[in-house]
Amino acid sequence: MSIDKSLKRKSAIVRQRSVLNREERIKQLQSEERWQEGRSPFGLPKVKVVKIVLKKAKKAKTEEAAEGAAGSAAGETKSAAAGKAAAPAKEAAKKK
Repeated sequence: MSIDKSLKRKSAIVRQRSVLNREERIKQLQSEERWQEGRSPFGLPKVKVVKIVLKKAKKAKTEEAAEGAAGSAAGETKSAAAGKAAAPAKEAAKKK
């Protein structure tokens, strides 16, 4: 018998968590060199949670911009010629 999708537990949370557990807070304090050896693990100071930003989206946008810039240079000459040809057609449509 299979388990329903909604009842399955995922190995990791997909969304960003806003709080850290005690172990994660201690590791963060150690990396910031704010942890003193022999200190009690209770009553820890607050630790800012840094959100992870995906860089893949930025790369895709920059690649599209680069392609768009290269394409726009070639497309400007074509669009300029098409725009000049389309201008008389627009004026004729307005007169009707």
